[in-house]
Amino acid sequence: MIVDSIRYFAARGQSSTRLYFCLVICCGANLVAADSKDKREEQRRFQMADVFELEYASDPQISPDGTQVVYVRNFMDVMKDVSRSSLWSVTSDGSAHRPLTEGNGSQQHPRWSPDGTRLAYVATVNGSPQLHLRWSDTGQTARLTQLTRPPTSLTWSPDGKWIAFSMLVPEEVEPLVKMPKAPKDAEWAAPAKVVRQFTYRFDGKGYLEDGYQQIFVVSSEGGTPRQLTFGPYHHEGGFAWTPDSEYLILSANRQKDWELDPRESELYELKLSDGSIRRLTNRKGPDMDPTVSPDGTHIAYIGFDDELLGYQIAELYVMSRSGDQPRSLTPQLDRLAHSPVFSEDGAGIYFLYDDQGDTKIGYADLDGNLKTVASQVGGTTLGRPYSSGSFTVSEDGRVAFTMTSVAHPADVATAMKDGRSVRVTRLNDDLLAHKQLAEAEEIWFDSSFDGKRIQAWLMKPPGFTPDKSYPLILEIHGGPFANYGPRFTAEMQLYAAAGYLVLYVNPRGSTSYGLDFANLIHHNYPGQDYDDLMTAVDEVVNRGYVNENELYVTGGSGGGVLTAWIIGKTDRFRAAVVAKPVINWYSFALTADAYGYFYKYWFPGFPWDHADEYIRRSPISLVGNVKTPTMLITGEEDFRTPIAEAEQFYQALKLRKVETVLIRIPGASHAIAARPSHMIAKAAHVLAWFDAHRVDERE
Repeated sequence: MIVDSIRYFAARGQSSTRLYFCLVICCGANLVAADSKDKREEQRRFQMADVFELEYASDPQISPDGTQVVYVRNFMDVMKDVSRSSLWSVTSDGSAHRPLTEGNGSQQHPRWSPDGTRLAYVATVNGSPQLHLRWSDTGQTARLTQLTRPPTSLTWSPDGKWIAFSMLVPEEVEPLVKMPKAPKDAEWAAPAKVVRQFTYRFDGKGYLEDGYQQIFVVSSEGGTPRQLTFGPYHHEGGFAWTPDSEYLILSANRQKDWELDPRESELYELKLSDGSIRRLTNRKGPDMDPTVSPDGTHIAYIGFDDELLGYQIAELYVMSRSGDQPRSLTPQLDRLAHSPVFSEDGAGIYFLYDDQGDTKIGYADLDGNLKTVASQVGGTTLGRPYSSGSFTVSEDGRVAFTMTSVAHPADVATAMKDGRSVRVTRLNDDLLAHKQLAEAEEIWFDSSFDGKRIQAWLMKPPGFTPDKSYPLILEIHGGPFANYGPRFTAEMQLYAAAGYLVLYVNPRGSTSYGLDFANLIHHNYPGQDYDDLMTAVDEVVNRGYVNENELYVTGGSGGGVLTAWIIGKTDRFRAAVVAKPVINWYSFALTADAYGYFYKYWFPGFPWDHADEYIRRSPISLVGNVKTPTMLITGEEDFRTPIAEAEQFYQALKLRKVETVLIRIPGASHAIAARPSHMIAKAAHVLAWFDAHRVDERE
């Protein structure tokens, strides 16, 4: 068009000045038009700042009559860089959607009274989480407690008179030494901190306060809470009321050496009138998450016989109220069951399980007949597409749950026992409906190692056409006993929006494919995951639209382990980002927060007794092979895979003169993406590193 305009004026004998201005005006107009088009295209893609606009539903609580759902609506505070929450309600068909609470604070854990007239919840006001009550007919609210620690696990008694909850009870500890008295107005250093606890720090919580999680009960009309459990034990394996409101069925590890046996727990019966406790189960392994049948004749729960495997299938059990005749209802499911809830008629139990990367709600009758009630449960882990989500059931069998897909985080959905599901909220349509989001194509292939069937998903950038060539990011999940699936993932949407194909895989060791598949990595991780992942890359490269010279790899936690392992075995990746990894299993086993667990279940014993085994499986053993430019990312307050793990790899690569950079995220725990800006920073650094190592067009 510019050339045609110049020819038009030249043919009419116009001056060079006129021609110049024509060129400027025409070029400017086209540049403005092109710039506007580019901005429109950019706006249609998922962007870094969009992370602050994301919302998601969690903890949906359906009313006893099944007519409405109260849920926690989570949103981001861009000014404070934190996640906030409020309570909203929606009818079961989605026809009425309205807020129940207001403000920029935190309201969580909504729980309906048995008759549906009141709603208990926890609200944080001026930094103090307290139990509150809301009356459904008037909307009036009242604070019921003045607690010194946050209450959790709110549970109404069937008669509506009591609310049970769990809370930390601090333990007074005598100091080891008595310091001399400081002079008046002196400014001495803070006193020494004495650590005695077995588990003294935990990821996401920091250094733990001395004390134990105990169960309390408070009147639904307010008053002084009464402590029900005592002793040097944590009571945090779930609890449920009996129909007569006179007993609680609870799960706890109350054995003498409980700290050395992190998976052990039993079910107990607690009598409220005198606080007496009677043990109901007795086996080596966990028994937890109890739920009592409406007639009080049966208790359902989750458990397994502990065989010290890295991954073990928790089955759905039912037993008599007295604790006799326990039997599994899911022995043939070969999937981990959790979160059981008795149906109102007592004929069966609802529960959650993962199957081939999809979280589902199952139903088992008392004869062990199984069926699926709903799928696509999840969407509460915004960063990456992990399994998550929850559900509740009304008296008429209607289920409320969090539903997700690749295109949206968790919304509220309802379902009936026959499997009919309805999505009743669309919290992100204002943000995402007009955007071109990456879809996820499901892929199955046979591993080059042994022919095992492996599932994966490929996300394609907006505007993808198979006749072009694209760079590819292999993104590896952590766990390692976990799974990815076709769920919303902000981080991978950002990678796809930047023009990358994103491949994510559930290699051997992933959950949702059965006990044997998961335990292919038992005492053998990382092992043949490498072969599974390389086969996945080959499968996609062979399609013809991947630039084989532009392959990139990243992953976090267990995915960080595998990323470091991969670049120690191959140079095919142009750059790598190793996030929150384990680099040296020996040091990890003695510095991680759950150090009483890892040596027992992931290894054959203590590191000093099996040093060769620990180093054999450590990525540090392959660091001498690494040539790939490598970025490392870790939160400075990561107590799961402490930052010293990443620092070992960084310093080793520096000594070897391999291009590397270490990114430390201040204030971040293992869940780097817990704050919105941290999620953005992680994704931005990954893209910056990969973009910096893109193929030069002159090559």
